[in-house]
Amino acid sequence: MTADIAAPCQTAIAGIRTDRLQAFVADENARFVAERPRALAAYENDSAAWLNRVPMHWMRDWPSPFPLVVAAAQDATLVDIDGHRLDDFCLGDTGSMFGHAPAPVTRAIRDQAARGLTYMLPSEAALRAGALMSDTFGPFRWQVTLSATDANRNALRVARAVTGRRKVLVFNGCYHGTLEDTMVELRSGRTIARRGLVGQGFDLTTGAVCVEFNDLDAVEDALKAGDIAAILTEPVMTNSCMVLPQDGFLEGLRGLADSHGALLIIDETHTQSSGYGGYTRQHGLRPDIFVIGKCVAGGMPMALWGMTDSVADRFAAYDADRPAGHSGMGTTLAGNPMQFACLEATLQEVATPQAFASMTVGAKRLATGLKTAIEAAGLTWHVVRVGARVEFICAPGPLRNGTEAAAAHHPKLEGALHLGLLNRGCLIAPFHNMMLVSPVTADAQIDRLIAAFADVLSALTGDTHG
Repeated sequence: MTADIAAPCQTAIAGIRTDRLQAFVADENARFVAERPRALAAYENDSAAWLNRVPMHWMRDWPSPFPLVVAAAQDATLVDIDGHRLDDFCLGDTGSMFGHAPAPVTRAIRDQAARGLTYMLPSEAALRAGALMSDTFGPFRWQVTLSATDANRNALRVARAVTGRRKVLVFNGCYHGTLEDTMVELRSGRTIARRGLVGQGFDLTTGAVCVEFNDLDAVEDALKAGDIAAILTEPVMTNSCMVLPQDGFLEGLRGLADSHGALLIIDETHTQSSGYGGYTRQHGLRPDIFVIGKCVAGGMPMALWGMTDSVADRFAAYDADRPAGHSGMGTTLAGNPMQFACLEATLQEVATPQAFASMTVGAKRLATGLKTAIEAAGLTWHVVRVGARVEFICAPGPLRNGTEAAAAHHPKLEGALHLGLLNRGCLIAPFHNMMLVSPVTADAQIDRLIAAFADVLSALTGDTHG
């Protein structure tokens, strides 16, 4: 009881005492190291050739003392080289949203590998896949690339080409991949380059305007200048503590874009979790350009962007008149037949309406369980769900914009929660508190995650470290 009496004198993060948080992290770090000797040895002995000892810098963003080393992944389970089986709710940060190695996709990879890996020419599957994309996401004219970053980059080039304007309007706290055009934020009412960018060589604010999500007045004020080619937005803000659109906001963007001669680009890279056909189909949105990536080909690196007939016709006229030369769009390995084999298999057999229905039921189960655990712990946090995507946020909600989302983000606390869940056999996304339920995620896995979450909260709020 002495610790409880002293609690008001302790500093706290989102209702968790910092001394208890520090003790919890120390215990969990020690547990992680003790339970993963093979991963530690592999990391120490075999990784020196990589910058910061990892092939990609974000592999160090996990909250563990050193990264997991994966042996295999199947369905919604990941196995590390120390033999630990993890219930995987990260699923490659959406890249494997339908589960690891879906059977139709692995068959497509095996069959296509025997026919060649890249041609710079279309395959029969490539020709068929366009119709499947339109049937699923809407009647767009499609192009393909390797990542959603490139898809957004190309979409903006088209928008500038057909409007003759330079700037893009984005929302504070947005993320559209590592596209330089959108790496801006709102600070004291001004658009500035995001802090922390590496080697930034030119002024990003000459090509971008940043306003708050859910603020149609600010959007309209920015559009009045007449120099904005496109509004680029996710229908739900992700990667920044999830922020839902308020009633009428997305419809308002459509109207404002039309009124001021700008295009509306909807980036569904993360929000494909909303349901069959993404948030756009589920909610009847009408973008001029539609971007999709991550899991669209069942885990094979692929993204697509499609434009309406009207925009395609405008672009065709522009393209016919431009000087001959490099367009600045496209990469050699994009459009390879392996991508299309996987895309066709995913759209036909994996990302079905039935799969999304199952995912949504499981996600509702998860969201309800997390809410119950938070209430039992006496915390004022909240849970947000968009289809199969669930996120706990260590602050009251709902959040309205990027500024509120940034204030709700508590990296030290979230890192502790992630590490605690990992040590209890549950993997969630490292960059935020996102969890995905796949069509092959079992109820038992969901229940284990809920129990692990409740156990971590008990350790952080109870007398375990008091």
